Formats: sequence, C-alpha cells, structure tokens
Amino acid sequence: MRKNLLLTVLVLTAAGRFAAEPLPPIRVSDNGRYFVRADGRPFFWQADTAWCIFNHAAPGDVDAYLADRQAKGFNVIQGVIANWDYVRHTNTDGQLPFINGDPGRINERYYQNVDAILDKVRAHGMYMAVLPYWHKNAGDRLATNGIPEKMQAYCRFLARRYARQNLFWILGGDSTAEGEAGEKIQRITDLEARGLIEGARAAGVDKIMISYHPTGRQSSSFWFHDRDWLDFNSIQSGHFINTTDFQLVGDDYALTPVKPTLDMESGYENITDGLSGRPDARRILAVDVRRSAYLDAFAGAAGVTYGQGEVYGFNAGGKVITRWGTTMSWQEALKLPASGQMQYLRRLIESRPMLERVPDQSLIVGEVSTHAVQRIEALRGADGSYAFVYLPAGQTNVTLKLSGFSGAKLVAWWYDPRTGRAEKIGRFAKPDTRAFPTPSSGPGDDWVLVVDDAASNYSAPGRPYFPSIRHSCKGR
Repeated sequence: MRKNLLLTVLVLTAAGRFAAEPLPPIRVSDNGRYFVRADGRPFFWQADTAWCIFNHAAPGDVDAYLADRQAKGFNVIQGVIANWDYVRHTNTDGQLPFINGDPGRINERYYQNVDAILDKVRAHGMYMAVLPYWHKNAGDRLATNGIPEKMQAYCRFLARRYARQNLFWILGGDSTAEGEAGEKIQRITDLEARGLIEGARAAGVDKIMISYHPTGRQSSSFWFHDRDWLDFNSIQSGHFINTTDFQLVGDDYALTPVKPTLDMESGYENITDGLSGRPDARRILAVDVRRSAYLDAFAGAAGVTYGQGEVYGFNAGGKVITRWGTTMSWQEALKLPASGQMQYLRRLIESRPMLERVPDQSLIVGEVSTHAVQRIEALRGADGSYAFVYLPAGQTNVTLKLSGFSGAKLVAWWYDPRTGRAEKIGRFAKPDTRAFPTPSSGPGDDWVLVVDDAASNYSAPGRPYFPSIRHSCKGR
C-alpha cells in the first residue's frame, strides 16, 4: 500500500482536543483543466460520498470509515452539513444544525461536532468537499420570504468559520435549476456563493473553491458556467449502468471559459440501475463503477467520485430503508470491490504527466459506440509521449493510429483496472496503425491499453511518475 503523500501535523487546541493543521490549498491549474496543490503538484480528485457523515455517524463510525477510505487511496470526502433529514434526524449528540429549523439561528453545539469531523478528515490526509445545505428536499421553503438572505448569512458563517481549512464548497445538492422554479434556485445559489466569498474574506482568505451539485444527468455548467464564483463544474449521474456522464464531461471540456469538470456522483455500487424499485432490477456492479470512472477521466475529467448507498447514509442494516436499498450494513458495504479498485485509476493517471493530458478519440481506428457499456475512450499526452485507451468488458481488441506519437519506438502495456497490475506487451518500431488484442474479454474484464514513447522512459503504468528522473533518462 502506498504511503499517503499528504502529511498532517496534529496540534492541541485550547479545548483540549487534537486538530489537524490545514492541508495545502488546491487551485485550478494554469491550463484551466485540472487541479494543482499550492506547490504546483497535480491533484487528481478521487472522492467518496459520505453525505450523512455530519448527522448520522457516531465518532467511532467516522474513525472506521475514514481509516478505510484513506487506506484505499481516496483524497476527498463529500459530506452535507444540513442534510435532507436534518429537521428530524439529530447527530449522535442529539443536536440539529439550526434552532427550530430556522437557518437564521445557528446551533453552535452542532458545529462543534462538524469541527471534530473536519479535524479527523484532515488528520487522515484527505480534503473535505462540503455542501452547506441539501437543496433538493427543501422545495419551495428556500424561496420563502427572508430565507434566501438567511442562507446567504448561513454560508457567510460557515466560510468564516472554516475558510482557512481549505475545503471545497459545493452548493446545490441533487438540485436542478431548470425552468421557472430554477430561476429561484439560481438566485438563492448566487446569494449562497456570495455568502461563502464574504465569509472567507472576513477570515482573511481571498480565494476559496466553489462548485454546484446538480441532479441526475445534469452538469452545473447548464446554469452556472459563466458565474465568476464557479471554479469547477460538477456532474451527477442519475445512477444508470449505461451512463452519459462521459458525454457531459466532454461537453463541459469544450466550453469557454475553460474550467475543470468532474463526476461528483457516479452510479453507486450495488444500487439499482436508474434507481428502480423493482425487486428484480439489475444492480450496478464493480465493472459498471469502473467503466463510468475510466470513461469520465479519459474524457477529460479532473477527477471522479465513488459512492455506495448504505455507506453514504451510515445505515445500520437489517431492513430496506429506501426503494433501491438492501439490508446490508454500511460496514459490510465498505468491503464491496469497486471501492478498493478506484485507487488504481488514480495511480494510473498519476503515473504519467497529469496536467498535459488531453482526450483524443482520433487515436481509435473505426467507429466508436456512444453507449457507455460498449464505449472505448482514449486519452493522450499533449506532447505525444503516451496514451491511455479504456476498453470495456467484452471488447476483444482495438486498433490505434500511432503515427502521432513523438518517438520512433513505442512501448505498450495492458493495465488491469481490477488489480492495478501492468503487463508489458513489448517494444516495437512505430507503425502507422496497430491492432491490440485484449488479454481476456469476459463479462467483467475491462482493460486499459497504455502506449508510451520509448524514449520517455516512463515506469510501468500505475507506478509513481518522477519528472526529474524521466528528463534525465530521456534519450538513453
């Protein structure tokens, strides 16, 4: 298991508890496509949804959950402070975020628990993406007289309290901003964003990262792309096996001004296809989760988010609590295979120059399906030094156009998304085209073909990329 590269220092606070010092801030890369840390190192968003972490999870639950997710390579945790059931569901201290459900009256004791959870996330070397308030189930209440201004003040309070912790702020919450009702949501969202920015500046922080979480098969770009406060776009899948997220990523990638885009809620592992309530409905399996993630990343996404229905709710198990749910407990659901396989995507992306990657379907010879379950997706280095090609389960071969590579000799590999293992195909003189048969093509056997300029001397796919070593070795 790789050691976490993000080191945190624990300091004793005046209250006597341990708090992790803030992680380095994340900003948008100079090319506008991806994320970088303060020192310029690339940052690939590999998140997990823990929507209910602030109001459903006991302290011991938080500890167990974060230890598991850190061990599996996640670097962002997504959670909601005022969740959809906050009016009736207290946290384990018996507290609600607002007094009498009024967002203008903050319950300080609730936010002491939020403080403690944020400390734990940072202590595990992970960033927190925080939704202040889940819009979807609020309905018309958000547009009631005086509420929009209270939401602005609430966001100002949050940002002032947490601005120096380098959180990602996510507005919305499974919320569309379409049509006449959507105009009200847009106004409220703009006020919330203004509140976040005002609160951060009051705390002495000039720049924070803000996005918006929409409902299924939508992107924040539909309504907010041109807003100055929107730093990156976010997509929600709708939880379909035949996902369209990669198409939304591609559409966002083509927009101007250029902004990063990512899949903030892909199809949850073990949830029913399309959230069907039928008892015989097909469930989203690990292969479906992997497919969605690799298609998104290779279409140009700055990151992806994994999710699991029982885990995000910290469900005790034993009974079905939603129409698509199971009797599985969240502890059992932690062990589902795709959660451990997501780290192999991050390792692959990090094994080549991350900020120089561009989607390029022209590498593929022949027609490419628009349906996710049969989709082949290609990504390459802007300098022609490498390419990644995702082949879905059942694909037996792919033919690539190789004439655009930078070197005269190439090296090819098969990378296994299920295990993170790389198998070298060989080194060969660069042809105009070449066919590559997959090692296997069973129902769950998806693959990534990696082709490198041999002169670049890259390590095996999935191994850490060290630019100084590569440059010193080039040409040998």
